[in-house]
This record gives sequence, structure tokens and C-alpha cells, in this order.
Amino acid sequence: MEVDVGLTSDTSTIPLLCCLLITLFVSLLFFLRRRRGPSDDSRVNGKARLPPPPGPPALVFLAKFPALRRSIFDLAPLLRDLHARHGPVISVRLFGTLVFVADRRLAHRALVRDGATFADRPPLPLVDPDPLFSAGDINTAPYGPYWRLVRRNLAADALHRARVGLFAPARRRACGSLVAGLLRAARGQGDGSSTTGGAVTVRPLLRRAMFELLVYMCFGARLGRGELDEIEALERHVLASFTAFPVFAFLPPLTKRLLRKRWAAHVAVRRRLDELFTPLIHAARRRGGDKDHPPCYDESLLALPVADEGDRPLTDAEMVSLCSEFLNAGTDTTVTLVEWIMAELVSNPDVQAKVYEEVTTGGNPELDAAGNVRAPLLYLRAVVLEGLRLHPPAHFLIPHGARSDAEIGGYTVPRGAEVNFLVAEIGLDEAVWTAAREFRPERFLDGGKGRGVDLTGSREITMMPFGAGRRMCPGYALGTHHAEYFVARSELRWLPGAEGEAVDMAETVDFTTVMKHPLRARIIPRNQTNTCSLVEQNSAEENLYIHVSMACYFLLIL
Repeated sequence: MEVDVGLTSDTSTIPLLCCLLITLFVSLLFFLRRRRGPSDDSRVNGKARLPPPPGPPALVFLAKFPALRRSIFDLAPLLRDLHARHGPVISVRLFGTLVFVADRRLAHRALVRDGATFADRPPLPLVDPDPLFSAGDINTAPYGPYWRLVRRNLAADALHRARVGLFAPARRRACGSLVAGLLRAARGQGDGSSTTGGAVTVRPLLRRAMFELLVYMCFGARLGRGELDEIEALERHVLASFTAFPVFAFLPPLTKRLLRKRWAAHVAVRRRLDELFTPLIHAARRRGGDKDHPPCYDESLLALPVADEGDRPLTDAEMVSLCSEFLNAGTDTTVTLVEWIMAELVSNPDVQAKVYEEVTTGGNPELDAAGNVRAPLLYLRAVVLEGLRLHPPAHFLIPHGARSDAEIGGYTVPRGAEVNFLVAEIGLDEAVWTAAREFRPERFLDGGKGRGVDLTGSREITMMPFGAGRRMCPGYALGTHHAEYFVARSELRWLPGAEGEAVDMAETVDFTTVMKHPLRARIIPRNQTNTCSLVEQNSAEENLYIHVSMACYFLLIL
């Protein structure tokens, strides 16, 4: 069974919907303000109340929405203008309060020092209790016992570095598949795009290799091409709907009717994911610790008791949501980062040469059985960090919710406010980074200002590609490891798509901030023997590696 995940069937209703929603917004704002009536907000808990953050009137802000494509993630140009006019903290009052923070010190105070206050997700206004709005994944779960349980399981168990090390054979297999696909595409013999001169569009092949790896890490199964194709298409729909989905949070009975085909597509995709993922989860239950396979993510979920709800197990629906989140979060952000890094290596051949020299003189980015990098690649690490600073996959964090009245930068942030942090702007702060818009990996080496940068932001925030504080991405170590591994192990020379052609670094938003024009590059194997050795793996050697590594892993955790 296949599900049509197209999103174009309702385009004729969109202009009418925009006008109708703006009218409803304005009417409801007026109604709510009239209903609220006069009140004395000048003092809170006996103390003088700080003013709200400055910002444009709601009607001026709303007037910009018809020009936007989908969501808050498309607001970057408008927000840059507003921050230049009003300062590092701005707010807009619509149904609730939207706050935008573009200062690294204020972000550290809110996310780290006052982390518990801003650890929630903002409530969706006027939402009916549809299960599609409360699926049980980590990112959208409210701050509380369930969120702590599933996040701790992912960060401390499923993605423990020793456990990630068990998947070294799968990483070699995925990287070998990528290299083989790139070379076939360059010769015009595969499914990839290629033109005269051997130029290859990198993103589709990179995404498939990464996605297949994450599927194996999630379910412990190597699926057929048809099943992978369908799951990948469904997960792409989930990502595409992420930024558009909140439209159904406003007056659900009305929006579900106006966009009934789109709503039906959301429901159909979710049901199909249930049909595909549930048997894989049940297979993991039957497998029950098979020594021939490293422990995968869904196995960790099967044994997870929800303590504050009578030690009940996770439901199938919750596990499907968590597995879907694992695939999307682990695939798209890493693919986006690696593509940007490869684009910079094409544009900076001297940097590319240094990376290759480091790899060929004894560096090894793989993890050993204890979860430690076998032979650290310091320059490669600097390249990845510079990629994260200059091209963070997400230019905004997923919105945080204020659990109580709080203060940011001398302004009051009311309880329930939606607080947004501008990741890209913080990483481009000229007060921290010299020539902030230039690609300079050396800034993260000895003597550079970025040496020893703290990606968690616990000490200070100078860049935060994975967020900071309690809601920081729990998979940040896996993402950086995969980026380093795929860049180091491709063993290819990357050249511009055409002689003398510059790489177009224009951006566009597609859940993550991707290259507007996907990278096309000519590739040349640097070492034919080593490149081919990535493709074919000896299964007996692979099984031996898994058995030895698993023995070491269990000794470590006992």
C-alpha cells in the first residue's frame, strides 16, 4: 500500500484561507482584548513589573504573513530588520506572546541559568485533543516525567557512545554504498544525476545512505529498496508538514474543512507509518537481545516503564512516534551539515587537502568498543565545527515555552509565551568571531578563539547549533560523529561541477536550512583500492566485530 503524500491539492483555497485567517486573527485579537478588560499589571508579587519586550504592533506583523511561505522558520529576514530596530529581544502579541532572542548571553541565561523556566513547549492555542498533536515524541512532549524518561533513554542508553560504537560495520557499509553510488552516478550508470564531466548531485545519494544507516540503528533490520523508498517518502512528508502543521491548531473545525485534503494526507501518512513500523517494533520484541545484532533504538523502548503512570509500557503509537523522530532528526540535520561542509571543501581546496592529509597520516574517526575515537582528527573536527557555526542546519530552535513569568534582558516574558532563539545570528556574532561570515576552520585549533568551544553551552554560548540547556538535542554527539565519519571516509577528491564554476552558497528553508541549489560536484577517487574496500564487507569479520564489541559494551555498563 502506498500513500499519496502530495501537498498541492488545496492550493486553490490558500488565498481565500489567508484572507479568512487574517480576518479571524484580527477579530479574535480585538475580542480577547475587550474581554480581558482593564487590569493592573504594574506589579507582580509585590515588585514593579518590567515592561514587555519591544516590537511591532500585531497588525503590522500579521500583514507580513501573506508574503511568507509557511511558518516562523521563514521569518529570518523580517526578524533581522526588527532586531536592528528594536534590540536583541523583541516580542509580538498575537493569540499569545511571541518572543525572539538574538543575543548569546541572554540565550545562555534563559536556556541554561533559568533552564527549568524555559524547558517547556508552548501550548497550541484553541487545539482539539487530536492524537496527531500529542504523538509522544521527545521534541514536542511537555516538560515532565514522560519527557525526562524518553529523553534520558535516548541520550544515556540508545546513543551512549559505547553503544554507537557497535554500529561501526553499519557505518562502513553505508559509506561504502554512498561512494559506490557517487561513482556510478559520475559514470552515468546509476540512478543519480550526472552530466558530461561527471558532475553529481550529492544530496539524494547522501540522504539515502544516511537514512538507511539510521533505519538499521533504529530497527536492527536491513529493509528492501521498495520499503525504504516508501518510508523515506512518508518521513519527508512528516518533515514538510512540521512547519505547516500549526495551521490546524487554529480553529480546527474550520481549518480541517478548508484544508480537508491536506488534513486527510496527514492522517493517512500517520496510519501508514503505524502499519510499517509496528511490525518492525514487534520483530525487535521477538528478537530479544540477539547477539548477532547490536541493540537498536526500538529495543530500548520496549523495556521502558512509564513510572509515573503505574509502570505501564510505551504504547505502539508512542514508539512509532519516537522511531519516526529518530529517523528524521538523525537524517536531515546531518545530511544538511555534510552537504554544506562538502560545498565549502569544493570552494576551499586547500582545506580539502589538509583534511585528506590528516586522514591518510593515521587518523581514524571511528569509535572503539568503549565509545572513544580511535585516532582523533583535530583538523577534521575543526572543519565540522566551522560548518556548524557558519551553516547550522536549523536557524531557529524549536520554540520554548515559559512555564512562569520570567525576565530576559530587562523585559518581562509572561507565562505561556513562545520564546524563539536565533541560532544563526548567534553563530555570526562579530564580537566573538573574527570574519564571522568566512569559512575558517583554523579558528577552532590551538590559538584560535574557538579552541575548546563548548557545544553544550553550559559555560557560555558562542554558537549553539544543537540548542542548549535541558532541551538541547540529545543526539548532538551522534550527528557530529556521523558528519566527521562521512567526510573522512569518502576518500574522494571533490571539484566544482564545471571548470572554474563557483559553488552557489544561497540558502533556502526546507525544515532545515539547505543549499538553495543542491551541491553538484565532480568526484575523483583518491585511492581506488581503499574506495572499493568500503563497498564490500566481509560478513564473518563484521559478526566478529559485533560480538567482541558487544562483550566490551556490556562489561562497561555492568
